Amino acid sequence: MSQVTILSKEKKITDYNISIEGKRKLTPAEVYTLIQNRNISSDPDWQNVYVSDKPGEFDPTLVVQSEFNGLVVLGTIRPATLKYHDLELRTGIYRSVLYGVTIGDDCVVHNVSYLSNYKIGNRVMLFNIQEMSCTEHSKFGEGILKEGEPEENRIWIGVGNENGNRSVLAFKDMIPADAYLWSRYREDSALMDKFVELTEAGNDRKNDTVGIVEDDVVIKNCTLLKDAYICSFAYIKGAFKLKNITVLSSEQEPSQIGEGVEMVNGIMGYGSHVFYQAVAVRFIIGRNCHLKYGARLLNSILGDNSTVSCCELLNNLIYPFHEQHHNSSFLIASTVMGQSNIASAATIGSNHNSRSPDGEMIAGRGFWPGLCSDFKYDSKFASFVLVAKGSYQYELNVTYPFSLVATSKNEDCIHIIPAYWFMYNMFAIVRNKYKFASRDKRIVKVQHIETNPLAPDTIQEVVQAVSRIIELTQRYLKLPDDMIGKMTPYNPNPEILKDFRNRACSVSEGDELRQIAKDYLHHNPDSQFLLTDDRCQKKYGAVIYKPAQAYREYRRILKYFAVETLMDWGLIHQTEELCAEDIKLIEKNELYTKWINVGGQVIPEARIYDLFNDIKSGKISTWQQVHEFYDLCQKNYIEDKARYALYILEQLYTLPLNKFTGEVYSDITKDVSYVSLNMLESSISSREKDFKDFFRSITFRNKEEKDAVLGTLKDNSFLKTLKASTDDFNAVLEKLFRNLR
Repeated sequence: MSQVTILSKEKKITDYNISIEGKRKLTPAEVYTLIQNRNISSDPDWQNVYVSDKPGEFDPTLVVQSEFNGLVVLGTIRPATLKYHDLELRTGIYRSVLYGVTIGDDCVVHNVSYLSNYKIGNRVMLFNIQEMSCTEHSKFGEGILKEGEPEENRIWIGVGNENGNRSVLAFKDMIPADAYLWSRYREDSALMDKFVELTEAGNDRKNDTVGIVEDDVVIKNCTLLKDAYICSFAYIKGAFKLKNITVLSSEQEPSQIGEGVEMVNGIMGYGSHVFYQAVAVRFIIGRNCHLKYGARLLNSILGDNSTVSCCELLNNLIYPFHEQHHNSSFLIASTVMGQSNIASAATIGSNHNSRSPDGEMIAGRGFWPGLCSDFKYDSKFASFVLVAKGSYQYELNVTYPFSLVATSKNEDCIHIIPAYWFMYNMFAIVRNKYKFASRDKRIVKVQHIETNPLAPDTIQEVVQAVSRIIELTQRYLKLPDDMIGKMTPYNPNPEILKDFRNRACSVSEGDELRQIAKDYLHHNPDSQFLLTDDRCQKKYGAVIYKPAQAYREYRRILKYFAVETLMDWGLIHQTEELCAEDIKLIEKNELYTKWINVGGQVIPEARIYDLFNDIKSGKISTWQQVHEFYDLCQKNYIEDKARYALYILEQLYTLPLNKFTGEVYSDITKDVSYVSLNMLESSISSREKDFKDFFRSITFRNKEEKDAVLGTLKDNSFLKTLKASTDDFNAVLEKLFRNLR
């Protein structure tokens, strides 16, 4: 029920903690002019209004038909206009109601029906706003508490799982790396408590909050802004409801909010755009993100450089470079680790598969589900998994990176081709390496992002996949005769298979059998045999196609990663020819064999545990210090990777590096050169199809029209760049191991 308060002349003017330094009270002449312009004040003597004390900087004729309540402090108001795009308005205050407000210099306040408890910066345009107010206990989207508030008032963001047990607290500088560490290591209750303390650091808890609109902001044609902190150069037009939010913006990275948008309880990142009836509730939107066309982002964190439109996302932690564009797309209760693309009609979040909605999914970098795909939770995918269109009826655990996954019409098992991208889609690998880096439009890059598909996080998955293929090949060699026939559609060397089967059957499980399986894969790379992996799908497992070819491609890629990393190390240390002293220098670095994709940055797991210890001991007490830790990890990244690269080479050849011969180095060079040329040739052939394929020409009247629309192959800038970089890479490759042979 509405509350009526009777006002009186003796009523004390409320002090809103507004500074009046450099201000003065109105003169009688100014008061007279204001009254003549149909303005009114809650104080009949107008003692509640302060203006600039500089001569000529307050023109009362530019204040018309407005109401002033409580303490109101005005900056410079002089004859001038402010213009933004096609909107140009006179400075001053017109047909507006103000309660406890500070307004900066040369501002436009037109038709603001209710403006309460705000500090407005300089050169701000407020035009056609129904309500703009701020409560004393506003948190501007952060997960903090004010004095006297109970714990249940705290706003959590329930990422990763609908049951809330992975929830995190928003803060202004939060990045996906912070959210990942907070949402994943839930068993460490002491660490969880410390994360809350880090978020509360600097919070004075006082109930004296004032809404903020910084300099050079434009807000027009909006219905409701409540408890909002709007940073400089933001542009807000036609928003329906903005409540308890922070809009981060700057001159270099201006943010925009458009028509019909609703945003409640969250933080919007620098340089981001939210348009066209989009809805965000309990959210963090990263830098250079686009949310539009009715997209719904609820209880989710969206990483930098992401675009989401026409779809629904609930309870997600999404790393940078996420693309989801289609009205029928659906993503719930997941952690998606970036460089992902969700196709139309993909329903990823059939989370009511059990008696409680607590299922979830985690997908590594480069997750690409096909059209109309749906999955049963819980599921997990390695990096750069391409999932073909289909309905997947059982939980999935796809541990093969760069693979293709598909359903089978006649079988309940799924089909997997490991290393599919390396065998058939190398162009995508190469293009991803370049395109994500070129699409990073952030000016300030707080969240470090690894854009190379071949990095320690994916390489460790390749190592595990190679090991798994060897393990499954051991089983294959021990199959009975009738099963071998079914599992070997094509074998150009039956005598080799017979020999290795005899050797495998003569030994028990152990290192000897494992070596036999490895030798078979090495000696029989063209055999089209099949493996079964019971860990990839619940109940029915998976059939692994072309394991020998995948084994070969995986090993080549491991060598390529190692060489490329050593080249990067050499570039920093200004050498193109490694020598024994260089190897010793690299070996002095600590070896890390387990790596984590932390919000897009690849960090050794051991370093993360060091961070946790520092947080729990109090050595690190702010999120800023946590971010400085990320910066230090990035600074050491090349050195850490180089040590890991040497480890990879030693594992591939089962030899310490000091025993590598010239023959070994020649073998490495040969395989890496093959991969390098394959990347170039595959990219060229992939693009050639677009120009030479018959069906790509049927919509054009003639070749000239086709060239005008599609361009020509020789004009492709990406291929030109790739050709030059491949030549440079191969030139350095020839020199890299020259002194070590």
